[in-house]
Amino acid sequence: MNAAASLGFVVQQEILHTVARDVERVLARPLPTLTSIVTPEFFNGILNQGDCPGKNFYSHGAFLDALSSYDRFGRAGTQDDSKREIAAFFAHASHETERFCFTEEKDGATKYYCNETDLQYPCAPGKLYYGRGPLQLTWNYNYGPAGQENNFDGLNNPEIVANDPAVSFRTALWYWMRSVHKIITSGQGFRATIEAINGALECGNLAESGKVESRVNYYTTYCSQLKVAPGDNLRC
Repeated sequence: MNAAASLGFVVQQEILHTVARDVERVLARPLPTLTSIVTPEFFNGILNQGDCPGKNFYSHGAFLDALSSYDRFGRAGTQDDSKREIAAFFAHASHETERFCFTEEKDGATKYYCNETDLQYPCAPGKLYYGRGPLQLTWNYNYGPAGQENNFDGLNNPEIVANDPAVSFRTALWYWMRSVHKIITSGQGFRATIEAINGALECGNLAESGKVESRVNYYTTYCSQLKVAPGDNLRC
């Protein structure tokens, strides 16, 4: 190896070592704890201050209680990734419940959310599986497994999702981690989270465009509060 080649090799090695050290520093940097992001001020600022059924139901403490069962929530990727996931979760919850005003779907008792072909999670006689909780959990095939994972009988006691604040948040996080978490943390954008939650009804439907805008507005607002860019691909 001549002198020039030897010098080039040394320079190349130094560059590789520098890059490796920078990567180690990034990986070693701890993500902020979720309590430092979802502060009481942030959470309470979301709450609808009107005369709401959920006013004294949803609380910062109940959210943290539920969070202990889902320790991967808000902890994937970079600090900005964490903040975007948190903003997305609360954006959808804000839209579904009108900023935590409602614990149950309006006129839910008049709607039929029983998939009678689902033999694994059969509907219990007299029980209704309309929307409840932060993400308005619906259908027997969601209540059943959500209950199994969170130690309650979702098929025979779906009402608990609107009666126990911690259970209510656990079911929302259960659905999120199963159906949305990988979408938002893989960089697909907020648009894909709308598609995962209610895309069949809202995406591409001009009559429902207001609902899409509602979700996006909440998301961008919370991203701003958390000081993180919302990213691209916001609307479906």
